[in-house]
Amino acid sequence: MRILMTADAVGGVWQYATDLAAALTPHGAQTVLAVLGPEPSPAQRAEAEAIRGLELVETGLPLDWMCDSAAPVRAAGKAVAALAREKHVDLVHLNSPALGADTWFGLPVVAVNHGCLSTWWEAARSEPLAPNYRWHRALMRRGLTSADITVAPSAAYAATIARHYRLPDTPVVVHNGRRPLPLPPQSGEAPADFAFTAGRLWDDVKNARTLDRAAALLTVPLRAAGSTRGPHGEEPSLEHLDRMGRIDTAELAGTLAQRPIFVSAATFEPFGLAVLEAAAAGCPLVLSDIPTFRELWDGAARFVAPHDAAGFAESIKALRDDPLARRQLGQAARKRSAQYTPAAMAAGMARLYSGFLPDEGQGRAAA
Repeated sequence: MRILMTADAVGGVWQYATDLAAALTPHGAQTVLAVLGPEPSPAQRAEAEAIRGLELVETGLPLDWMCDSAAPVRAAGKAVAALAREKHVDLVHLNSPALGADTWFGLPVVAVNHGCLSTWWEAARSEPLAPNYRWHRALMRRGLTSADITVAPSAAYAATIARHYRLPDTPVVVHNGRRPLPLPPQSGEAPADFAFTAGRLWDDVKNARTLDRAAALLTVPLRAAGSTRGPHGEEPSLEHLDRMGRIDTAELAGTLAQRPIFVSAATFEPFGLAVLEAAAAGCPLVLSDIPTFRELWDGAARFVAPHDAAGFAESIKALRDDPLARRQLGQAARKRSAQYTPAAMAAGMARLYSGFLPDEGQGRAAA
């Protein structure tokens, strides 16, 4: 089967799409990866070119969440549909469901919502969605309802999508998967004596301010990797976190290999790939007590109310003071992470694809 999958090179969707494309190869799939938004970096191009059966197409089309109105998104959707016809694919996988709002593809469409402006706004703001963004919510709802099937990376987020967009059916859940990072060898058995978090530190729902207050109560560093300045100038005041700035994959792997206590105080998270990367490295997890993290990590993490800075500090201190509990929690996280692999993700998506393709999943292009 041939699949056209949309992606962008800006955030986690790139990693999702490339991991999924590689893991779909044993299922007989070939993927046309249509990249919207900024062009991939040389490292990203090399990563994509190394995947057997993947064709990378840099469309130059705009990302829906970077647009100021509906018109360029509608035009991008029509361009993606034309590309699907040109590439003779059997199925379209939209990682930006808004692209399908007003577009007829003439093919089965699978829409995956990894997170969107409107559900983010609901979690991050106390006021209703600003009028100048309501066009995006309308496109998202039409894109989700017009798809043949909708998918979410967690049951918690699937419930949020269904409620928020008043969908007739709750999206199907296919958990994300991630390859463990290639960790450098570490000398000695003792884990490093610091806590660590990673993500968009400027993003209100990542809740870095709570971790900043927690860091003030600790006697060891709470290191934080990620950008502190958002695309619209957002920049929270963070005085106590040991900010590392943006780090590359090798630096992240080197940090996680030291098995620090990994912390996330997120108030909203459709899945949380950074947590999965830390868990796969054997880091003990201290997470905010939100539905997504309970779904994925209950029994393999310690949970704290999202805005309880003292609670985060106390949990970190307790693990530092109890090496056995720290080691056991890290082992539990690593064991749980084995459930969330690209192979498992690809198997789930392949089952969904096959329901729309004739001849036991072999599409018309392969027939």
